[in-house]
Amino acid sequence: MTIRTITAAMALGLAALGGVALAHEDVKNEAVKARMMLMEDIKDAVGILGGMAKGEVAFDAARADAAKEALISHAARIPEMFEAEEMDPKSEAKPEIWENWSDYVNKAEALGVAAGELDTSDVAWMGPGMGKIGGACKACHEDYRVKK
Repeated sequence: MTIRTITAAMALGLAALGGVALAHEDVKNEAVKARMMLMEDIKDAVGILGGMAKGEVAFDAARADAAKEALISHAARIPEMFEAEEMDPKSEAKPEIWENWSDYVNKAEALGVAAGELDTSDVAWMGPGMGKIGGACKACHEDYRVKK
């Protein structure tokens, strides 16, 4: 996997999460708001890791490891946060999540696996792992997130 492919996958994943902060401003359904906040937390962890992998943020192994562990934890919470079929006009979740629950859970688990495999001991090893994380985000968002 080339650095260009990795960077493109990371950019796509971050762009897909980019509207989350503004999206939950007027959300009435608290369950949906909590899901949006979880996705914002995922975006933050991916942003730290991606910034380091791309050389935009100074590499700090301890900070990278903390972001990795946060991403693993957040990914593990995705199924529980989406288990109830809660909707809100501001939600970007597609009904297909609940129609294809097993696939959705598998894709959430794939994010956790990709995060777990990320080697944060040296910035030189982070690029390929970030490509896998970006790919996991993209796979889920293509099927289960409304494109706006």
